Parts: sequence; structure tokens; C-alpha cells
Amino acid sequence: MHATACRNCCFHGSIYSSKSQDGSMEELPVPQNIKISNITCDSFKICWDMEARSKERITHYFIDLNKKENKNSNKFKHKDVPTKLVAKAVPLPMTVRGHWFLSPRTEYTVAVQTASKQTDGDYAVSEWSEIIEFCTADYSTVHLNQLLEKAEVIAGRMLRFSVFYRNQHKEYFDHAREEQENRMLPSVKDNSGSHGSPISGKLEGIFFSCNTEFNTGKPPQDSPYGRLRFEVQADALFNPDTNLYFGDFYCMYTAYHYVILVLAPKGSTGDDFCKQRLPALDIGNNRFLTCKQNEDGSLVFHHAQDVILEVIYTEPVDLALGTVEEISGHQLMSLSTVNAKKDPSCKTCNISVGR
Repeated sequence: MHATACRNCCFHGSIYSSKSQDGSMEELPVPQNIKISNITCDSFKICWDMEARSKERITHYFIDLNKKENKNSNKFKHKDVPTKLVAKAVPLPMTVRGHWFLSPRTEYTVAVQTASKQTDGDYAVSEWSEIIEFCTADYSTVHLNQLLEKAEVIAGRMLRFSVFYRNQHKEYFDHAREEQENRMLPSVKDNSGSHGSPISGKLEGIFFSCNTEFNTGKPPQDSPYGRLRFEVQADALFNPDTNLYFGDFYCMYTAYHYVILVLAPKGSTGDDFCKQRLPALDIGNNRFLTCKQNEDGSLVFHHAQDVILEVIYTEPVDLALGTVEEISGHQLMSLSTVNAKKDPSCKTCNISVGR
């Protein structure tokens, strides 16, 4: 049995009266020891203890669900507040699933009342329970596979490429040379993209690009991230000893769509992280980024034309593997995706479990 939102419920009279018709206080039990379990990105189970008194008169549960940042007290203010759930009294634990108010990776507070529906349609209610806090989970692989399928629809044809590249400022590369033994080191991914992405704020890696210009087959000469560009041959990061994972699909209120992929050397810490959380892709047969071996043993690489790929490599990269040179184009800051928020209204890249 699932709890349902009371958004469209039309209760008449004094719905939240705590007195019976003769004016005496109803002795409905107050929920105690509330427990939240089986938390996903858009559902949870809730149960509690109750005293035996008047238990048989309970017909409904009122559940007050609020985002934690809402400072308002957990009380019914009027009868049509969509964050309040009304559920028939069913055996516990009870599942709250698919409610429009639930979003991934979001902190909530919840409190419960027991209620008894009266003959005139009014409700007698208990006092509110204590307020419990919990946080919804990240997207599961089921949800990520839904995003993956949406991304595949618009990926477009595959174009050949030969290098991965990363733009940064001079200070970044100076620091890598002087303080990091000539290496670029992984850092924790920011919160750009889907709010429920399991890699945001958790996965450590280095962002690379591989998109090429259609007319030249080479990387574009503009970048939002800095005028210096590190280029490395594709096979240094992507080869048969590398696993490839789908990480996210999003846009930023523009026509451009971004796909985040993760490259992780087999058996690495990053590989172990991704295996538990992300859909794995066949490196030789997918719609976004491929590595195929020719008969002579050489590798050939292709990327999707119609999405912008953001490739996260999970291990340190030695600058000696490639070159650092200045680009001839412009630094287009407006195209930066650092901590970019996903457009929640886009039908192309959103799924139905919140933002």
C-alpha cells in the first residue's frame, strides 16, 4: 500500500478536529519511534510503534513531509497542502513511493499523526509524532539506464578522433609540475548535471574532452576553461585495459546536451566505485565513445557527434604523456559547466523521478 498525496482531496468541516462530537478529547495513540528504511531516490518505507489504546479506531495516517530547508513547523495549515500525505491505515511498514515531492539526494523531515474518520466526514487526530530527518538516495542503475536510453536517442553518428584534451590556466599546470611531480591529480567531481547523479561530490577524476569539429576533425580552438591545453593520444587513457561507464545526461537551459562518461583502468579504485553504481558500456560498441582494434593491432577511436562528451579519467595523468600548448581561439566562459544546474523542464534529458 502506498501513501497518496492529499493535493486533490476535498475534506469538509473541521478535518483536523481532535475532539469527538460530545467535546471530549479523543485518545488516539501518537506514533512513537518512527523508523525510515529502504530509502531510494524517490521512495522510502516508514513504520512506528503505537500504544494499544483506541488503536482499533484508527482509519488513516497523516504524514507531513517537508524538505529540510523549509523552516515552517510540521503542522497542517489548511486542508490542501500537497506535501501532506493521507494514507489508509494499513499494516506497517508502509511505502511512500513516486510522490511528486520526492527528489534524489534531498534532505527531508517527516512527522505522523493517527486519524479516525468520523460519520460526518470529519477526522479526529492524535498529536503529531516527533520529527524525523532522512535523506533520499542517488539515482540507482535502473534510473541511470533510463537516462542512458534517452541519451542514445540523440547521440548522432560517430566521428573519428585521436586525442583527449584538457584546458586549464597556466597556474594549474605550474602547480602540477612543481607540487604534484609533473602530474595532474584526480579531484572530486562538482555538482554539475543531474541532482541524483551518484558521481557528483563523490567520484574522483580528471575531466577531459574529445569532441572534434566536423569540418576539421580536430579539437575546437575555443574553450571555457583556460587558454592552455594538454593533449594526449587517446590510447594512453582509453584502451582494452580500460572500463567505460555512463555517468550522466543533462543540459543547461540551452540546445546543447552533455553526456558524462567515466574511463577507469580495470581494477583501479575508480573502477571499483563505478562497478557498484554506474551502467557499464562496451568499449567497442556503444553510442558515445568507442575504442576498436584493427587487424594490425592498432586502435581506432570514435565519439558521438551530437552530444558534448565530458570524460572523467579516474587516475593521475603524467604531463610527460602529452603536450601543453596555448589555443588560438577564445575563452568562452559562458560554456563552462562547472557546478552547472540541469534544466528540470527539458523533456529530452529528464526522467520521472525528480531532478
